[in-house]
Amino acid sequence: MADHRAWDLIVTPWHLDQHLPDFPVPATATQVVPPVLPAEPVPARMNLLHQATADAVARTAKPLVLSGDCPTSRAAVAALQRRHRDLAVLWLDAHGDFNTPEISTSGYLGGMALAMLTGRTAGLFDDPLGLRPVPDTSVVLADARDLDPAEHDALAASRVRRVPADPAAIATALDHLGPVPVYLHLDIDVIDGAELPGARFPSGPGPSLARIEECLAAACATADIAGAYLACAWLPEHVNDHSARQTVARLTAALGANVAWREAAVS
Repeated sequence: MADHRAWDLIVTPWHLDQHLPDFPVPATATQVVPPVLPAEPVPARMNLLHQATADAVARTAKPLVLSGDCPTSRAAVAALQRRHRDLAVLWLDAHGDFNTPEISTSGYLGGMALAMLTGRTAGLFDDPLGLRPVPDTSVVLADARDLDPAEHDALAASRVRRVPADPAAIATALDHLGPVPVYLHLDIDVIDGAELPGARFPSGPGPSLARIEECLAAACATADIAGAYLACAWLPEHVNDHSARQTVARLTAALGANVAWREAAVS
């Protein structure tokens, strides 16, 4: 179902607890200013960043977050849950982001973002956001072609609905969710690695950028998209180059938002 309200652009320029000073900021966007972070463990520092993001998202009618990581999604979802009792999740990603501290081989928190939303990382954060776990049955995971073995098993044991990054498959899965507002999350690494120079975690062959644009358009035409999030997971030295900006512009346009940059791309 098309929603013609204008998107409210929000920028969170960090990766985990690290500020990305070159992260591009659209001219009409609100940039979340990172608070001063104490010398504490990374999750505690992330909590402060996420609290600031949740407050910014809660002040908007239709948030579209541009971020440097996936875990900040917990802030976006927590804020949306303040106004929506039920909220479903459409997650487009080359990875499952379904690791937990117990099964992760690397301990990388960015690989746990969807597990965070579904309540599988108890104890990792003290959760000042008031995030309510999203039921597995309310989650659609698209693509996820690059999974760790234990992560694969965890997804297989879950009730998360997995679909290919295909417009028709995504529309059908969203139809099955019923008339519930949807949080749409996209990590740019879902796109074929050959089209993503400088990606932080390239995952080889996958759907083209054009196919992902079609997926986003299909989602917007099918569901009530209450909020959206683009994880702009390029390496810091590439996040602000021409190719990255062009990709972000195309993806936001597929959602019905127009991005005008504050200044010309640096390269």
